[in-house]
Amino acid sequence: MAWIYLIIAGFFEVGWAIGLKYTEGFTRIVPSTLTVVSMIVSVLLLGLALRELPVGTGYAVWTGIGTVGTAVLGIYLFGEPATAARLACIALIVSGIAGLKFLS
Repeated sequence: MAWIYLIIAGFFEVGWAIGLKYTEGFTRIVPSTLTVVSMIVSVLLLGLALRELPVGTGYAVWTGIGTVGTAVLGIYLFGEPATAARLACIALIVSGIAGLKFLS
């Protein structure tokens, strides 16, 4: 169950990271509210996951999911560059996440 909490927490981390772009400096109420709720849910679920998982593994996977998801959505939603080097770095992060999962 801890891994499920951790994966969902990672998705909420992506949600708040992307949500920050839409808040326009926390001047827009709906995106700001959704972003803050996503932050809270993400951290709460991370906390639940860390009851059973090592903190280093849990935190690395959580931030990795957030990093990869945010980078991919940045490319898709905001037209950020999708260079070969950038995609290779994203692949390395995914490899690290998978390695931590399978070695834990």
